[in-house]
Amino acid sequence: MIDIVMFPKKELQIMGEKLGYSKVIHYKNFNIKFGINRNFFESKKTDIITSLETSLDKDKTHYKESGLNQVLCKLAKKNKIAIAFNFNNILNAKKRYLILGRIMQNIRLCRKYKIPMIIASFANDRYDMRNPRDLISIGISLGMTPIEAKNAVSNSIEDVLSSKDPRILAEGIRKI
Repeated sequence: MIDIVMFPKKELQIMGEKLGYSKVIHYKNFNIKFGINRNFFESKKTDIITSLETSLDKDKTHYKESGLNQVLCKLAKKNKIAIAFNFNNILNAKKRYLILGRIMQNIRLCRKYKIPMIIASFANDRYDMRNPRDLISIGISLGMTPIEAKNAVSNSIEDVLSSKDPRILAEGIRKI
């Protein structure tokens, strides 16, 4: 089990081990983009995109403005980008029901287009961290299957870590 946090404090590493994580990784170890921007999906350098559901747009009558649509899903699949669900956004949201509904729609889209999903706490301090079983439970309650939820906390993050080639310095530039 792996968690992604916002600040690289030693305290978070220790707390992560107590909670049952094998690794606690600082978010800057990945190329993580926050928010909605089509350029994030078109870039091959992007590893993970998160906080899509925090859009300020009002939901439409027949669908939610969840920040993800079929065009962006196809781009994410093509460029091997994972979609992360930020538990800190759920925890600190004023309109939590909007965030949860949008995440549920994004989970359905990710499943349909076979995009890797990640659930992480993105904790700012030790009080924001949660047990990996809690993150798996929230994933299941939002519409993931138990296998998808478990993979979202462990295997998907490991796949993103292993797919990063240390020899690639930038797009089109590789160290030989």
